[in-house]
Amino acid sequence: MTDHQSQGQSKPHVAIIGAGIVGICSAAFLQREGYRVTLIDAEDPGTMTSFGNAGAISPHSVTPMALPGIWKNVPRWLLDPLGPLAVRMDYAAKATPWLIKFMAAAKSYEAQAAALASLHRPVREAYLELTGDAGASHLLKQTGSLSVYETEAGFQGDVLMRELSRRHGHTVEELTGDELRQLEPALGPQFVRATYFPDSTHCINPGDLCQRLVAMVFAAGGEHIRAKVTGFETGADGVTALRTDDGQRHAFDHFVVSAGAWSHRLSAQLGEPFPLESERGYHMVLPHPGFETSRPISFGERKFMCTMMEPGLRLAGTVEFAGLEADPNWGRADKLLDHARQIFRTVDVGDAKPWMGQRPSTPDSMPVIGRSKKHANVAYAFGHGHLGLTGGAITGQHITSVIAGREPAIDLSPFSIDRFSR
Repeated sequence: MTDHQSQGQSKPHVAIIGAGIVGICSAAFLQREGYRVTLIDAEDPGTMTSFGNAGAISPHSVTPMALPGIWKNVPRWLLDPLGPLAVRMDYAAKATPWLIKFMAAAKSYEAQAAALASLHRPVREAYLELTGDAGASHLLKQTGSLSVYETEAGFQGDVLMRELSRRHGHTVEELTGDELRQLEPALGPQFVRATYFPDSTHCINPGDLCQRLVAMVFAAGGEHIRAKVTGFETGADGVTALRTDDGQRHAFDHFVVSAGAWSHRLSAQLGEPFPLESERGYHMVLPHPGFETSRPISFGERKFMCTMMEPGLRLAGTVEFAGLEADPNWGRADKLLDHARQIFRTVDVGDAKPWMGQRPSTPDSMPVIGRSKKHANVAYAFGHGHLGLTGGAITGQHITSVIAGREPAIDLSPFSIDRFSR
């Protein structure tokens, strides 16, 4: 048994289950408030899904994935060999309940957009509070981001996304194909329209960002238990301890569940089930593509992104429903190379490096952030879906307020763990 509880000491000890970007940032902000922190993860911090994202830190990302009429696109996406969506046949029945909730969430998209807008508005500022001390400021670039379209119909199909961003105070510029090519000359001639978000920030090496932040946490006394959490012990005042797969029992004062796509398995053990699904995503890194882009580019019809990073050009996207245990389907990553050959004037795809990660996705595109409804010393911070890097630092700030017993800076009720069970 290991006892990490304060037992009268001045600094309560917080167990943060999950060492991705959300858990790392939560640890960093909790330390600034005087808490001792221990990250618990079977893997090295920051090496899983937080490593492989497209690098966007996007305050303008307020549009939920489920919008009215999205169901009309699903058959076309599933039938398209280069399409953005795949559901493995042996997992379809398991994915169906989540997909039904996803479709139903479309009717509440305006409320979801308002909640996401309140959460994402200060995301850059939240990172700047940490990156200077971590020696990571150079990894963040504010050159804006682009959404580009090969057809006028595709551009018009995203009009609601632009309207929602504008409605919540973000600058949105609409560009012609010629104006787009002045910004990104490597793109092919087929792009006819674009949307430019000048306030967007991106990270040129998400893996390095995680490593620098976690090094700062460790330098300030933070610890890492390399193990998988298998269960909890509870008492009259909340959770008293957790158990790990190495047979150990660890007692703490507070607990944060931030285990990405595995978080719902832990919340269910705490009596708070939640409909979380893994949207498996793939990326390819082209180490020497033959050109550089200046900002993240999202391809409207193709539903993936590219970002120039320190290791090379990262092509990231696609959604695959296959569960947490299935082996990767590297054919999904190979399709990104097919896209690259079609969208750039010339591109070298030699030595491409594939990767797969598990996005923790909720039916309404909103993360779970806030205190447990059953255990006063437990907080939840998971379910950021496609926006984990965007929401990492700001979620850490809110979790720190929750643990400290302060009123958070925004209303966290839309992000409650029990919103699907009321």
